[in-house]
Amino acid sequence: MTPDTPAPTAVFAGLPDLARADMGGQALLCSDQFFAGMANLLTPGEPVWDADRYTDLGKWMDGWEPRRRRAPGHDWVIIQLGVPGDLVGVDIDTRYFLGNHAPYGQIEAIAAPPKASATWLRDAADWTVVLPQTPLDRGGHNVFAVTPFAGATHVRLRIYPAGGVARLRVHGHPRPAPVPAGGARVDLASARRGGRALACSDMFFSRMDNLLLPTPPAHMGEGWETKRSALPRTDWVALALAEPGLLDELVIDTAFFKGNYPTGARVEGVYWPGAQPHALTGCDAWRPLAPDAPLGPDAKHRVAVTDPGPWTHLRITLLSDGGIARFKAFGVPTAATPAADDPWLTALNALDAEAATAAFARCCGATRWAARMAAARPFASREHLYGEAEGVWWHLGDGDWREAFTHHPRIGADVAALREKFAPTADWSAGEQAGVAEADEATLAALVTGNQAYEAHFGHIFIVCASGLTAAEMLARLTARLPNAPEFELRVAAGEQAKITRLRLDKLEL
Repeated sequence: MTPDTPAPTAVFAGLPDLARADMGGQALLCSDQFFAGMANLLTPGEPVWDADRYTDLGKWMDGWEPRRRRAPGHDWVIIQLGVPGDLVGVDIDTRYFLGNHAPYGQIEAIAAPPKASATWLRDAADWTVVLPQTPLDRGGHNVFAVTPFAGATHVRLRIYPAGGVARLRVHGHPRPAPVPAGGARVDLASARRGGRALACSDMFFSRMDNLLLPTPPAHMGEGWETKRSALPRTDWVALALAEPGLLDELVIDTAFFKGNYPTGARVEGVYWPGAQPHALTGCDAWRPLAPDAPLGPDAKHRVAVTDPGPWTHLRITLLSDGGIARFKAFGVPTAATPAADDPWLTALNALDAEAATAAFARCCGATRWAARMAAARPFASREHLYGEAEGVWWHLGDGDWREAFTHHPRIGADVAALREKFAPTADWSAGEQAGVAEADEATLAALVTGNQAYEAHFGHIFIVCASGLTAAEMLARLTARLPNAPEFELRVAAGEQAKITRLRLDKLEL
C-alpha cells in the first residue's frame, strides 16, 4: 500500500478499536521511544506526514519509533486496552515509515489482574501469542486476524529488530465489567460497554462510530456529520445497545457543531435481539422513546424518556442535515422482554416443536421455513418474530419458494372446488381474495386467462398479496408482471409471499 492508502475501515466493520486513546487505551511502557513517542500509536486520527518538520533528535514522525538498534534484541511496547475485550484482529499501520519501518511484528495478549503494574506486565510469564512473528509491509496497513483471545486487558506489540509503526489498531468485542446487582444506571449505548453504530443514511464528513465514544470530542471532526442538502432531508443512524435495557434519559451532544447542527432529533427504539443492520434499515416497527427534541449549537441536550422500553436498538433521526458529536442512552440492563406481556407470543413460544411447525406451516407452505421458525423460538417480541420470519424466508432456496406457492389457490379460481385441498388456509385465502367475489364476468375471465398464461410462462402460479385489492387491480398487476424474466419474477413472487406470510402470522390462532 502507498502512504496515502485510506484506512481499511470495512475489514473489521462494526468491531471497535479497543486500544485507541478515545476509548481509554494507554501506552504504558516500551523498550525505547527515542524518535517518536509510543502514545502516538493510539491516536484516533490517521497518521500525517510533514516533510519539513524536524526535532532536535531527528525527523519528526507521527507514530512510535525507537532509535536504530545497535545491540542484540528487539523493541516492544505494552498497551492497556480502553476496555477488556475478545480479540478478533489487528492493524499494524506503518504509513509514512518507508526506509525506517519495522520489518516484522508480533502481538501478544494477557488478561491481567486489576491494577497490574507496568513492570509486572513487562515481566509476566503468561502472555499469549495471538499473532506470531509476521513480515510487515512498509508504508501501509498490515491487517491480520488473530488467534481468538477472550477478555484481554493488555496487548504487547513486538517489532523485530526495530523500526517505526504509525498506529496500532486492536479490534474486538468489548467485555466490560458487569453492572452490579441492584440496577446500576449506565450509558447502554457506550462503545466501551459494547454499543455499536450499525448503519446510517450518510457520513460524508465524519463517521457514525464516533457517536458512541466514551471521551469528549476534541473538535468537530470527531463527531458524526452528514453532507449538506439543498433540499429538506432527514438523516438517520441505527444503533445497537450494549445489552437490552430500560432507558430513562438520552443525551444528544452537538459540541463544536455551531453553523451545521441539526434543528432537531427524533429517537425511536425496537426490541429485536440479534437484528441485522440491513433488516433494521427496512424495519417499520420503530417506536418513539420521547417527543422530538429541538437541538441548538454546541450544547448537551438532555431528553427525558417517556417510553422506557425495554429496547435493544435505537434509531436517531435528524430533522435536518448536520452533525452531532456524541449520543448517550442512560438506563439499566434488564432481562425482561416484551414477550412476557404478550399472551399470544408466550403461547407460541410454549408450543412443542411439532405443534409450532404445524402452526407456522399454516402461514407459509415451505416445509423448511416452518421448521426453522419453530426452531428459532423463543421470540422476545413481535418485531423479533416478524424479523426472523423475513430473514429465514430470504435465506431459503428457489425450491422452497416454489413449494410455498403450491399452497395457494389460483386467484379467480372456484374456491369451493379447492376447499378440500387447501382446508388449513381456505378461510384465509378466501378473505385475501375477497376482491374477486365482486368482479364482473369479463374481469374474472381475464384473470383466469392471465393466470394460465402466467403459469405456462413461469412454471408457478401467480402470487400477489391480494388483501385489499380489487379484481381489476389484481389483473393489472398480473399483466404488468408477465413480461418479467423468469428469474426476476420468481423473486417478485417471493416478495409477495413474504407479505402474505406476515399477514397470516397476525391471524394465527393458537
